[in-house]
Amino acid sequence: MKLLTRYMPLAVTLLACAFLLVPTLQSVLAGITANYFRGLSSGLTLKWVGEVWGLYADSILLSIWLALACLAVTLLIGVPAAYALARAPGRLSRVLEEFISLPLAIPGLALALALLQLYGAQQGFRAHWSFILVGHVLYTLPFMVRAVQAVLAAIDLKTLEEGAASLGAPPWRRFVDIVVPNALPGILAGSLTVVTLSIGEFNLTWMLHTPLLKTLPVGLADSYASMRLEIASAYTLVFFVMIVPLLMAMQWATARAQRILS
Repeated sequence: MKLLTRYMPLAVTLLACAFLLVPTLQSVLAGITANYFRGLSSGLTLKWVGEVWGLYADSILLSIWLALACLAVTLLIGVPAAYALARAPGRLSRVLEEFISLPLAIPGLALALALLQLYGAQQGFRAHWSFILVGHVLYTLPFMVRAVQAVLAAIDLKTLEEGAASLGAPPWRRFVDIVVPNALPGILAGSLTVVTLSIGEFNLTWMLHTPLLKTLPVGLADSYASMRLEIASAYTLVFFVMIVPLLMAMQWATARAQRILS
């Protein structure tokens, strides 16, 4: 019984990892196999990765650009918004917080449809990448606000601000020197979430994109629908190569910030 209790969690964890990793590894191998139906005996090649880059380089670069732009906008809006909500808790703050979180309760397709109804007639804006950016910001902003607000709620923000104000620090200086450094773990955690969600978002982007503005997930769906299996799998490999190092780097930065502030 003791052995069962000891090793059962490990066994469940290994089974869950296998359930996730085996299909992933199979897809990655298909992307570097000369012929998927013949298997590894056909040899390994990077030909399909080159095909993906030649066909979808614009989609890959657009996804990176949108993720960075989305991160910049959510930082500019989300951090001050979280600070304002944490600084003045109350009924109005809770209402505003729920309003900010509303896009999470709405399906991405419905949110995209609302944007199309509102801005669809503005052809210049509709055909520009900033139109997709608006959708990504609406979808990811709640994650930034909640991550920063959770960190600010865990510290004695009022006392810190009163101490800085007693020394003559103006509001903007208190925000830069007190709020931002203390909220850094939440900012980094929110940034990780925003970037990964922006790169991987499909439903909303599928409605907002144009033939000349395809992001990574939309291009992946297109490759699975119209290309041979090896190219679609190589596209998945490119997606993983982009996402996994980014996740590792952001998690390392978050852990380092928490160690510095602790």
